[in-house]
Amino acid sequence: MPVTLADIEEARRVLKDAVVHTPMLPAPKLSALTGAEVFVKYENFQITNSFKDRGALVKLASLSAAERARGVVAMSAGNHAQSVAYHAARLHIPATIVMPVTTPFVKLAATRSHGADVVLHGETVNEAQERVGELVREKGYVEVHPYADPRIIAGQGTIALEMLEEFGELDCLVIPIGGGGLIGGNAVAAKALRPDIEIVGVECALYPSMWNAVRGDNRPAGGSTLAEGIAVKSVSGLTVSIVRELVDDLLLVGEPDLERAVNAYTTLQKTVAEGAGAAGLAALLAYPERFRGKRVGLILSGANIDPRILASITVRELEREHRIVSFRLSIPDRPGTLGLIATRLGALGANILEVEHKRLLLDVPAKGAKLDVTIETRDAAHANEILTALAADGYQPAPIDGGAGIE
Repeated sequence: MPVTLADIEEARRVLKDAVVHTPMLPAPKLSALTGAEVFVKYENFQITNSFKDRGALVKLASLSAAERARGVVAMSAGNHAQSVAYHAARLHIPATIVMPVTTPFVKLAATRSHGADVVLHGETVNEAQERVGELVREKGYVEVHPYADPRIIAGQGTIALEMLEEFGELDCLVIPIGGGGLIGGNAVAAKALRPDIEIVGVECALYPSMWNAVRGDNRPAGGSTLAEGIAVKSVSGLTVSIVRELVDDLLLVGEPDLERAVNAYTTLQKTVAEGAGAAGLAALLAYPERFRGKRVGLILSGANIDPRILASITVRELEREHRIVSFRLSIPDRPGTLGLIATRLGALGANILEVEHKRLLLDVPAKGAKLDVTIETRDAAHANEILTALAADGYQPAPIDGGAGIE
């Protein structure tokens, strides 16, 4: 192995009192949701709200005085960028961070707030990486790679040391995969301590780079994903070799599963997870039979999500659960009708969120109108009760925007 348990234990000594020893707690609500016995390691409690603090500091602390004077450069879609910027500032090392132009504003602002020089380049992390190579050649910077570096991998592996010290009887660890640094380090540590433990890696289905490398597949990689932190088009031989040797299974999760996982952390655990940070939980939601009854350790690896996206996910989940529904009514265009409908919805226990009157649609009779209504309900059964009642009243409710139908 390019990284050993001894490397990871040395990394732990470097990190002592310099990063947060994050809590690991049982999650009964997530256990009830997934059917597994779930334990969560809250790496979102790190100073930069991601596990990346560990590897970044181990790498930066290893630099010589001459290397520190040259300055460092890193490529990242956000979390590695923030960690390198933060710890470089602490160690008085000049830092330049190259980020894709698609990086969420919240991650861009956070990186700049730590004093790093931010360069926006390319649509993807691969294109940003090309610019890093140019800056290394032009400026002589020392590169701090987000995953293809033994010290980075060793730093990330300290998470498993802490997890297994606190909950040594776990059956498996389910770990997000981007470039493979997180799962690589933790697979080395966990398998050294517990050879029987199962290591399961999770990629977003739009970026199955490790899947392709390990399984010899050729699935396409690309597209807009909630998990931009693990949206990596190519992985390094360093991490691939570890995954091939030590990771027992790879799973792919889709965007709806990622959204459900982010929402579950928010609503059930009252904590914030970005899409990549919630990938492990997304796998439990996507493959419940795979993990049913097992004691599963999850790494909530990051919390740097755009607040607007988080709010959107919460509302979308309410719509999926039919707790927010939208429908169109056919109504007579005469005074008092809108009031009658509002009163009727109130009597049925609905909370009206939005109303839009439409008179100029060609499929509307000259003396009629369409009324688009969005309401809040208790659950799907309540939504169907309301739509059934409105249908009985003659208003012909038709779901719109993916709203609930009458079952």
